[in-house]
Amino acid sequence: MVVRHDFEPRILGFLCNWCCYAGADLAGVSRYQYPPTMKIIRVMCSGRVDLAFVLRAFKNGTDGVFIGGCWLGDCHYLTQGNYDALSMMHLCKLLLKHIGINPVRLRLEWVSASEGIRFAEVVTSFTKELKELGPLGSSEEIDRDGLKFKLEAVNNLIPYIKLVERERLRVHFDTEEEYEEYFTSHEVTGLIRELIGDKLAMSQIMLLLREKPLPTEEISDILDISPSEVSRHLDSSTRQGLVRFNESRNLFTPV
Repeated sequence: MVVRHDFEPRILGFLCNWCCYAGADLAGVSRYQYPPTMKIIRVMCSGRVDLAFVLRAFKNGTDGVFIGGCWLGDCHYLTQGNYDALSMMHLCKLLLKHIGINPVRLRLEWVSASEGIRFAEVVTSFTKELKELGPLGSSEEIDRDGLKFKLEAVNNLIPYIKLVERERLRVHFDTEEEYEEYFTSHEVTGLIRELIGDKLAMSQIMLLLREKPLPTEEISDILDISPSEVSRHLDSSTRQGLVRFNESRNLFTPV
């Protein structure tokens, strides 16, 4: 893939105060060269980076999100927040993939306070990857409005997603490889489809209906979901009192 030299990606970086932020500071003091593509937000721990922060960044048009923390086992807090960051990153990548956003746009790296040159290298590498992908939505072939719509639908499910994560996905391993193996397993990917897929579809339907009343066929066309699936979601939502059907106009409206 050809690097697009005329495109400068927008990267939002969440850096751990104790390690990665100090590493970034060292890179600057040492005058290591790396692209000026990242806007930095300092957090006390990489485990403080919430799923909502990442989704909001992409919703605002950021081309990539970078999370930098202490190496595993070196967290400055007893809770070892960088393990939480690793788990959140894998979950977020699954969600991004589910809505059609390339998960490569989210990157987590460990950088110690003494690794200024490593910080420069990973920023350079991430910038190159994003240049190859192009602006957010281009490689995914999703327009800006479509992206914002999908991300808003996921964002509305964050409390539910966190509940699923706490009850069904919370694990602790010792190595990155174990986390990778777990979150890419058929068990976890199937669970995401089963527990979040329907909720996400319904969230998108509710967003559409808040804009204007719509018939089943039009909802199906907009969301590229079969009419039978749309009808199933609408029937369930009608029973729950979330939407109502106007028989005279053949339209669904939110309650």
